[in-house]
Amino acid sequence: MKRFVFALLLAGLLPLQALAEPFTLDDLFAMEWVSDPQIAPDGEEVVYVRNFADRQADRWRSNLWRIDADGQGHRPLTSGMQRDLSPQISPDGGRVAFVRADENGAQLRVLWLASGRSTQLSQLPAAPSGIAWSPDGRYLAFSMLVETPQEPMAKLPRKPEGADWAEPAKVIDRLHYRQDGAGYLKPGDRHLFVIAADGGAPRRLTDGMHDHGSNPAWTPDGESLIFSANLDDDAENEPVRSHLHRLDIDSGEIERLTDGEVSHGSPTVSPNGRYIAFTGFDDRRMSYHMSRLYLFDLESGEYRQLLSDLDRPIAQPVWDRRSRGIYFRYTSEGVTRLGHVEINGDMRQLAADVGGVSNSRPYGSGTFSVSENGRYAYPVTDVTHPADLAVGRNGENLRLTDINGVLFAGRDIADAEELWVESSFDDQRIQAWLVKPADFDPAKSYPLILEIHGGPFSDYGPRFASEMQLYASAGYLVLYVNPRGSTSYGEEFAQLIHHNYPSQDHDDLMSAVDAVASREYVDADRLFITGGSGGGVLTAWAISMTDRFRAAVVAKPVINWYSFALYADASAFFSKYWFPAMPWEDPDHYLARSPISRVGEVDTPTMLLTGEADHRTPMPESEQYYQALKLRGVPAALVRIPDSSHSLSNRPTQLMSKVAHILAWFEKYDEG
Repeated sequence: MKRFVFALLLAGLLPLQALAEPFTLDDLFAMEWVSDPQIAPDGEEVVYVRNFADRQADRWRSNLWRIDADGQGHRPLTSGMQRDLSPQISPDGGRVAFVRADENGAQLRVLWLASGRSTQLSQLPAAPSGIAWSPDGRYLAFSMLVETPQEPMAKLPRKPEGADWAEPAKVIDRLHYRQDGAGYLKPGDRHLFVIAADGGAPRRLTDGMHDHGSNPAWTPDGESLIFSANLDDDAENEPVRSHLHRLDIDSGEIERLTDGEVSHGSPTVSPNGRYIAFTGFDDRRMSYHMSRLYLFDLESGEYRQLLSDLDRPIAQPVWDRRSRGIYFRYTSEGVTRLGHVEINGDMRQLAADVGGVSNSRPYGSGTFSVSENGRYAYPVTDVTHPADLAVGRNGENLRLTDINGVLFAGRDIADAEELWVESSFDDQRIQAWLVKPADFDPAKSYPLILEIHGGPFSDYGPRFASEMQLYASAGYLVLYVNPRGSTSYGEEFAQLIHHNYPSQDHDDLMSAVDAVASREYVDADRLFITGGSGGGVLTAWAISMTDRFRAAVVAKPVINWYSFALYADASAFFSKYWFPAMPWEDPDHYLARSPISRVGEVDTPTMLLTGEADHRTPMPESEQYYQALKLRGVPAALVRIPDSSHSLSNRPTQLMSKVAHILAWFEKYDEG
């Protein structure tokens, strides 16, 4: 009988395996993924954001779902073609506050878990963020942009009734006046508010011409908010620096808690009210500062660093209920991890598979939450699946969902091999991953794509990435690398490209290519290269240094550092932190590291690909490189993605278009 049952099972599985198909562009409409899991105070249930694509409207959408900590009771809390975001469970565990964004704007809502009913709390003029319940559950704090009314600089004659005049001129007088993904900014500043959890008009708590941060934290007595902001008069010129402040809710008085040339943020107050845990660094005008963990003693007014021996970036501190330790997120060697440290310094790792939220490329991402009994919830991922939901306690973790299980059962999903190589420049150990097609056969020969991450201060890792899957489905091996400058290998490794980018990071990338190209199943005559943002810089740099690649796609690049430093959406940061002087003070430094200076060495067929609404690496960067290539007679194309910001994935079809054009360009020059 057992043999008969096994035979039936095997017979049932074989057709599924035989019917498996390649992962395709259309699957981007079918995929879903988990983000922002919030575990209830008693640890018995989790509310999370479930993300999906709206095929008809070509938009990303999200609803709220809930599930018991044992995996039972999985069901939706909201539905519809909108974006339900930022869930926060009330202290008593009975309600969920969240933001609903639709065609009418973004508003605060509260949902009662027992009944499933929800109501809109607000009619806000701008989108709220940083929602935080008061300890007694009576109020919600949040931040919101408050527009500053502007008088016209010049007065025109009175417009006749019914006349069709041009739009009035827009006068800009701020240094930071546009932002990638948001476009040209409305004049104003972010301020802090509270609103009753059962509705009513919100009360504004802050005033003045300064941003007051975006993530306030309540003190346990409910009398104050702790927030991070730069309230100095020169704040606009110092985009990195920020200090901790305490706001008395009744009086509105603000007390600065930290000082100096620092960046202090992400404050969270211990349950006993004595400490503030926060992240930050001393501002030394470096291209990269590693975020560290600090403990502020409200009784003494002094603070100290925790985990000074952990040479890894730390984010999102969360207190345990005893006020004896702090949960936090950190990344080491390309892997995002969850840790816990006692205030005496004892640390342990709890999870090493956090992420999958940024599922276009394998960047680190994802937040977590912790209950009063120490159970935590986080998005879990690996190369073969986007973010699912996991819960755990003391390092014993359980994946609760398999959201794409049915879809992926019928798809060939590629996995990745981890490898380490030594840089040809100085023997630095460089980590990389090689994605192989799901039907990989070492006896065959495959073309290879080198895909380079942006940042440049970021990292790739063993996380799901739809772009890598699509390249592998098209028959390519895909190599991605964390060259020097990448985070998660220590501050010194990241700072090797301080005022020195691009440079030997190119050598690191080529060393990884050399190591893989020597394998018998890699066709060394069919190599291709692409990368976005910082990866676009390194792609343009690489093809001026070598002609080993058949074709290149330079996505959303910086081509001319001089123009970029004065044209990008964060000029105050880039010009002060990425370069030793202003462009007009040291133009030679800017030019020497600009790919445009080496365009005369490029013979590789090159496609430029950039969003028309990109304010981070604006279209003129790509246009000048394209024109230079055409003037030199190098095969070139310029692909402009309409209405797309720097991410190139604001809408599902924009991401599809990016991948499809890259594959089409490579196919055009792949004689294999």
